[in-house]
Amino acid sequence: MTTSVRPVGGSYDPARTTGGGLAAELDRLEAQAALSFPEELRILRELGIGGTVLELGAGPGAVTRRLRAALPADSALIAADIDGELLAHAAGPGVTLLVADGAELPLPDASVDFVLLRYVLQHVPDPVAVLAEVRRVLRPGGRVAVTEVDSALWGAAEPSYPELAGVHAKMAAAQRADGGDRSIGRRLPRLLRAAGFEQPVLRPFATTNDDHPTDAFAPQLGPQRLEPLVARGVLSLAELALAADRWNRFRSDPDAWVMLLGLTAAATAPAGRGPQETAAPAAV
Repeated sequence: MTTSVRPVGGSYDPARTTGGGLAAELDRLEAQAALSFPEELRILRELGIGGTVLELGAGPGAVTRRLRAALPADSALIAADIDGELLAHAAGPGVTLLVADGAELPLPDASVDFVLLRYVLQHVPDPVAVLAEVRRVLRPGGRVAVTEVDSALWGAAEPSYPELAGVHAKMAAAQRADGGDRSIGRRLPRLLRAAGFEQPVLRPFATTNDDHPTDAFAPQLGPQRLEPLVARGVLSLAELALAADRWNRFRSDPDAWVMLLGLTAAATAPAGRGPQETAAPAAV
């Protein structure tokens, strides 16, 4: 596979998402998948995942590998990402790699049965354009599943630290400045309708430290996620130190409890009309 200079993929830059650069980000994505994918897979199976499956925004393949192991042997799996260098890590038996922009997929109309976008739309400047392209490549009656976060519904923790609210707000503002949206979870059904999909549903899922060690949440909740924001001037060293202190307090508390909440929205590609016959997008 030919790769080129790393392209800009919306608000997501894997080399500056967490302290430690790209290698640390690969570890974070693997840890994220280990935490929540069993619950995500339960929902995907309820939604009928199978046939020719396109994972759009597959990144380095943390979920790709788990999907391949979970899907029937006769299912085809395409892992697509705009970043060929990142996608190269997803190579493996039974997986077709596709370097492509999600808004311009080099796939025929009605050529796939199921599309998964996992933590992708929060990073793109025009989610409806990506979803409209997903609709084009889905067969009539095919399903799309979009898994996302919502910064106001991220979960719950006990003990909580209200003094970190400003730090989290700056993190969300930095993503907005780069063209992303960490509050997109609440809008997923409307975005799917705006792209011409039918029968949207919303399925939340939760992961807690009753099922995983508290330290397993460190790549998502620990201060390493904030280090690149200090380098960018978004956060101060004092704010980073505050976040690190509170995380260390939390992880050392035997009674600490955390729940991370994810949202999966799904919808169906309409039957009976061609992919170019999409009505004008609705306001979202």
